[in-house]
Amino acid sequence: MTPETIRVNEIFGPTIQGEGALIGQPTVFVRTGGCDYRCSWCDTLHAVDSAYRDEWLPMSPAAIMMQVDILSGGKPLIVSLSGGNPAIQPLGGLIGLGRQEGYKFALETQGSIARDWFAMLDTLTLSPKPPSSGMTIDWQKLAECVEAAGPVTRIVMKVVIFDDEDYAFARDVAARYPELPLFLQPGNHTPPHPDEQNGAIDMSGIMERMRWLVDKVSTDRLYSATVLPQLHTLIWGNLRGV
Repeated sequence: MTPETIRVNEIFGPTIQGEGALIGQPTVFVRTGGCDYRCSWCDTLHAVDSAYRDEWLPMSPAAIMMQVDILSGGKPLIVSLSGGNPAIQPLGGLIGLGRQEGYKFALETQGSIARDWFAMLDTLTLSPKPPSSGMTIDWQKLAECVEAAGPVTRIVMKVVIFDDEDYAFARDVAARYPELPLFLQPGNHTPPHPDEQNGAIDMSGIMERMRWLVDKVSTDRLYSATVLPQLHTLIWGNLRGV
């Protein structure tokens, strides 16, 4: 493998972005393998757990863009880089190559690893994990990610909410970064097992949490927040590759 080799879990699309600042926009997903976190409610264990590393294909930036180009029909669109934690991977070469062909790039990460190529992105979504994840945030590392993205990349914050403690955490994020857009979404408490293709979810439970979250934001006058569901979950449930 070369220094630019990227471990890819799956490439799929075109579909729509299901959450955050780009919700509803057409995209091709490049999901990388590997993560430095183990969130209790992770919904992409097939891209996180090392037990599945044999499914992560080593690919060059050129090979990845060839696949993206096939899927997009040669018409540039947004490429969403996800994981796992895509910041683990050497994605600068891929972003540079794709931008030469007219593609835009968006990446979502928990903000635990800063990369200089964040400044090459069109959109960086930082999704610090709340207490329900079982992970502990390093605020300094999150700040380093914001700094690495620089003044040109669009930076947004996104927090998944399961309970009051998570909501308090989101308010802390908003207070620390009042200049950045904040997106809140109710968590999916029925995440898929990586070995199953069952798309079933507890829709009523998710929508109940959505209504609760809307009420919290409205009552607290947290008007800087945008509250959104996971659109892909509402449409396809837990199915992979959509």
